[in-house]
Amino acid sequence: MQRKPLALAVLLSCAGLAPAAHADEAKLKAEVEALRAEVAELRGVVREMQAQRAPAPASPVVATQVASTGVAVAPAAAVAAAPAATTAAGQPVPGTGGSGVALGANTSFWGYGQLDYNRPTARAADAQADLTRAVIGFNHVFDEATRVYGEIEWEHAIASSSDQGETEIEQLYVEHALAQNYGVRVGLTLVPLGLLNEHHEPSNFYGVERNFVETAIIPSTWREGGVSMYGNTDWGFNWNVGIGTGPNLGAWDPAADEGRISPLGSIHQELQLAKARDPSVYAAGNWQGIPGLLVGGGVFTGKIGQGDATLPVDKSRLVLGEAHLRWQPGPFDISALYTRGTISNTQDLNLQFLGQPTPVPKSFWGGYVQGAWRALEWGSDSSLAPFLRYEMFNTGASYAAQPLGLGTAPLPTQHVWTLGANYYLNPNVVFKVDYQKFRYEDLVLGYGDRFDLGLGYQF
Repeated sequence: MQRKPLALAVLLSCAGLAPAAHADEAKLKAEVEALRAEVAELRGVVREMQAQRAPAPASPVVATQVASTGVAVAPAAAVAAAPAATTAAGQPVPGTGGSGVALGANTSFWGYGQLDYNRPTARAADAQADLTRAVIGFNHVFDEATRVYGEIEWEHAIASSSDQGETEIEQLYVEHALAQNYGVRVGLTLVPLGLLNEHHEPSNFYGVERNFVETAIIPSTWREGGVSMYGNTDWGFNWNVGIGTGPNLGAWDPAADEGRISPLGSIHQELQLAKARDPSVYAAGNWQGIPGLLVGGGVFTGKIGQGDATLPVDKSRLVLGEAHLRWQPGPFDISALYTRGTISNTQDLNLQFLGQPTPVPKSFWGGYVQGAWRALEWGSDSSLAPFLRYEMFNTGASYAAQPLGLGTAPLPTQHVWTLGANYYLNPNVVFKVDYQKFRYEDLVLGYGDRFDLGLGYQF
């Protein structure tokens, strides 16, 4: 607004800006304009600072995930559906494996890793140390409803044609929230069975190694490509259903030990040029209507012959089901899980494998109970949690009937006691020690009493 020269002079004089009554009006006007420009620049800086400090509105993607997992996260943070309400340390489930590092308003990354030392008590010469895994993940939010999530994993430190290490994509999918309480995912996702498969960061389980039941029977980490839907209800129930790829029975190697170590782990395809003639389906759910209590289960099924014309596998079907419970009253953490799988129509296939050490099992199963106690705490971050776990599992509990004298005897059921402790330096860094006692020793499968040390981290 333009003012008359006299009014401008009076105002400036009152403010102490006018040097004298007879100052040059043009000079005064220039000074006023300069002050106005400085004020406008300062206002712009203040607005920019306020915009950076203001929290972004929650998107339907994030709102749906928080409701289904019970975990609050930042909109740019990656969230994976996790059945447990807290970690083994009693901390909120991070969902991404850690708090993550923001790369911008819509992008973040995180990671986790595990280093182990295993020493068989009867065979000290077989002791070994290993950088078991290192994982880097990323998350990018496209808009309020859509994001992409991915994880890259390196195993055993070195991956090459002459080494045992691997480089693999553990997850890669696009997620879209259809509403505040349900959405859809398309891509490579973890199968939502058990307590471990979707929630496998080292600070989220007790003991140096992942438990045997959820590696030998439910192969961890089990992932398939396809389409899934997830959601939750107001009364504490969250669910996940999907359709996609499944294992390939045509890849079974009767001369190798992998099928005895883990029947499904030896034939799951991980979306690597996966044969996909026969789709599989799954459904899983968890109820968390009471604080500290989780009850859930799921089933995975589908034909697994995948159109292999060279083997009699066209009618073979996999069915794997599981039920689990976790209760966390105060400093205690109690969990239990049972799982059982069957593969049908394997008689003719095993006849072709006569004389080989590893036929296809008709049934396999496992279960465990585990108790932990957060016995000591230092400040708000450090804690010591001793635990005890008892497992029973059998990767070849029965085999399809064969002509007299040609059948395969069931494998013996393995029993494992694990006694140890997790020391949490903070919620994201954990030191582990345990001792494992096996009912019977099997050097081929790696079963034998041993002492373990471990370090895990996540960020």
